[in-house]
Amino acid sequence: MTFRILDAVADAMAHLKTSDVAGATSTLRDTLMGGGVPAQRATIGYPFNAPMARRLADVLKVLKARRGEFPSLMPRPTPKSRADDPHFTSRTLNSAWGTMNYKLYVPEHRAREPALVLMLHGCTQDPDDFARGTRMNRLADEFGLIVAYPHQPRSANAQGCWNWFDRRHQSAGSGEPAMLAALAQTVSVEFGIAPERVFAAGLSAGAAMADVLAEAYPEVFSRVGLHSGMPHLAAHDVMSAFAAMKGGGKAGRRGAAGRASRKIIIHGTADSTVHPSNSDEIFERMRARVGASSIILTNDKTAGRKVTRQVLIGPMGEALAEHLLIEGGGHAWSGGDGGGSYADPVGPDASREIVEFFLRDFDTRSQERSTEAIGSSP
Repeated sequence: MTFRILDAVADAMAHLKTSDVAGATSTLRDTLMGGGVPAQRATIGYPFNAPMARRLADVLKVLKARRGEFPSLMPRPTPKSRADDPHFTSRTLNSAWGTMNYKLYVPEHRAREPALVLMLHGCTQDPDDFARGTRMNRLADEFGLIVAYPHQPRSANAQGCWNWFDRRHQSAGSGEPAMLAALAQTVSVEFGIAPERVFAAGLSAGAAMADVLAEAYPEVFSRVGLHSGMPHLAAHDVMSAFAAMKGGGKAGRRGAAGRASRKIIIHGTADSTVHPSNSDEIFERMRARVGASSIILTNDKTAGRKVTRQVLIGPMGEALAEHLLIEGGGHAWSGGDGGGSYADPVGPDASREIVEFFLRDFDTRSQERSTEAIGSSP
């Protein structure tokens, strides 16, 4: 009983931080009346709150009356965050398109030829939470990477989502894509990172924005990782964003053309927030760009889950895109740390898959050849 109530209080406090009084009330009421704490909070997309039958004040009275069943109303301490690491610091970028706060992880031992990964969190998340859930800083230590975590404030979007569905944020030279490109260029200049070694990855709305970057700024981001995301131009407002997330927005999508970054696409078959057909669409768009191409299809089993992997091979033998479909995977970062939100500890390890795709067979000449091979749609 003790830990169930403490978990409920922790979950309720998280709701209150986002002014979700109804959600906090529901969590405490259900636990005190014999229910359980939900395994995952509301969807990472655009949650709606149903009205509760009892007011928060009433539930807190019951909680106070039953305080003898547990030693403290304080939630259990969470594991120490990498945010306390002196290598993980808070920064601010001032650009022509606005101001953006971000966190930067610089490992103690950088690679001789360093690379930069821009990590775009999902809705309701923040840089610390996303770093914890993806474990990307551990891979930064292993591979000598520099990792930047931009922060989308609630002032820009009520749920902290990147505005991938807004026309003002879907092309080069304006809005969030311009700020993110400026951030990547600023950090890469500071640390002497070659343009072809600048990458971006994201989850959900962060993945959708990463695909915007792939299409709008292929000269800035050579490769991107898209976990449970939506394709570029899948929506033009909030309503069409809902349709796209559920897999019903294809009719309004324009055919892709021109240059684009290489892409690794990861999605779970049991994702009820963003339909897996969105990832299929991203992969098909990449295939439509390349005239002479082939696909290598494999079926593996990782951590007890079936993983269907498709690799799009270009005319020079290079991997232009990779698509991993995880059987039973939900709307969460695969192989992540359960201490972060929307992170699934069960594999495969999405972070490692993404980093290895970014760094695989990498040299400047092959990158230039693969970029030239991606032409207009037939």
